[in-house]
Amino acid sequence: MIYDAECWPAKKKHTNKINVAEMRMLRWMCGYTRKDRMRNEYIRKKVGVAPIEDKLRESWLRWFGHLNRRPIEAPVRKIELLNFAHVQRGHGKKL
Repeated sequence: MIYDAECWPAKKKHTNKINVAEMRMLRWMCGYTRKDRMRNEYIRKKVGVAPIEDKLRESWLRWFGHLNRRPIEAPVRKIELLNFAHVQRGHGKKL
């Protein structure tokens, strides 16, 4: 479900949707429904999995560490040397 998650910028709504989908799968694995009113923490403890937000954060940090270990001449690292002080951003759509 979170394959290649270190590369895409996940917003809060994305992590919420992933969390909802994961909890549906975990409930289905345990044989519970929403009507059983079991807490998410209990289901996670029973199955033995960590929250999806922790897994996403772990993959982002792993990717960040991978990038920092690259030599400074690598194309990925050259973006760090660019100076964006002269770039002006627009103020949105003008009517």
